[in-house]
Amino acid sequence: MTFVLFLLYIAIGGGVGYCVDAFAGLGLPLSITSGAITTVILAQIHVLVSSSRSHREIDERVERVERTTRDTAERVDVIGARTEAVETTIKHELTERRDALVSEMKQLEGLIDRLSRSFEAKLAEPSVVSSVAPQDDAILRDVRDALKDGRVDLHLQPIVSLPQRRVAFYEGFTRLRRPDGSLILPAEFLDAARRANLMGIIDNFTLFRCVQIVRRLAERDRRVGVFCNIAASSLEDTTFFPMFLQFMTENRDLSGAVIFEIRADRFETSSPTMRENMAKLTALGFRFSIDHASDLSLDLPRLQASSVRFVKMNGHNLIEQLRDPHGSRPVSSINRRVDGTEVTAVLSRYGVTMIAEKIEDEASVVEILEYDIPYGQGHIFGAPRPIKASLMEETAPPSELMQRLSNFG
Repeated sequence: MTFVLFLLYIAIGGGVGYCVDAFAGLGLPLSITSGAITTVILAQIHVLVSSSRSHREIDERVERVERTTRDTAERVDVIGARTEAVETTIKHELTERRDALVSEMKQLEGLIDRLSRSFEAKLAEPSVVSSVAPQDDAILRDVRDALKDGRVDLHLQPIVSLPQRRVAFYEGFTRLRRPDGSLILPAEFLDAARRANLMGIIDNFTLFRCVQIVRRLAERDRRVGVFCNIAASSLEDTTFFPMFLQFMTENRDLSGAVIFEIRADRFETSSPTMRENMAKLTALGFRFSIDHASDLSLDLPRLQASSVRFVKMNGHNLIEQLRDPHGSRPVSSINRRVDGTEVTAVLSRYGVTMIAEKIEDEASVVEILEYDIPYGQGHIFGAPRPIKASLMEETAPPSELMQRLSNFG
């Protein structure tokens, strides 16, 4: 474009020179000079105009750069302020968590110290020794040694929602190991432990680890609950329960994730002391489950009043009773005979959820689904498995308790 303009300026200069020669008669040299001067003047005017325009563009660009720089500086200041605020918040949260952890560990140490003294006193009672048969005493020694040496495992079995089969809860099982690695099953030591009045001690170990596991799962945003078995004798134990209640009060933030499980027959024959202590746990927000229910003749108003929110029943027995037109049915405010397909809805009216346990095959799953049972448990969904070794170490009882147990031999 600039080249074309310069050709135009030369043409104009040539025209001026021609006019000077033709009309003014000043001669060829002056005509050429006039044309050249005209061309130069036009070129200079063009250069000046272009230069002025370029300067304006440069000024505008400089101004834009300055504005961008100011905006960037402001953004950097804002980001810096936000970063500082985040750092302050993180430091504050870390400090709070550390203080809370220290406080929790101190509370646990105090609780375990009292529990250890109670354990020592119980083992020293003559009535305990005299009430245990020789073979039971050998089993109890195995239990004590397993506790002392830390050979206590927690196995978790999934409880899944149906029909999706997504893990909704876990049930915690305590497994003690002998030095050779063989398991001491509950069926082997529970009866002797009850007669020796030591179920509170064993329950405390189980519940201690269950609560710690739930807390670790909560830290990892695992929105699942854990069913923790607790013996009825522990809820009636005047030595164990106050310490247990204090421990659960300190962990009441886990009330939505820890469900205490009691045998159905012990719940039906519960003493006033047991009912009173269950009410204390209910006041903290904890819920209960009853397992090993023999039939569907459940007193739903009583379950609701006792904060029992789950009932477990053998899947095979459950299917048989639901199919039987004359089978057992829950006790509720409904006067008419309830059909098997209506049982789940009746339970839900009282805030009670049925869990079909011991489901072992796909055929049973299909039959359970016909009656809208919301949860299932059994080997078909997953067998009890030990928690990871790293998590086991994180939830191990403190060394102070282990040292006290070493003095029992």
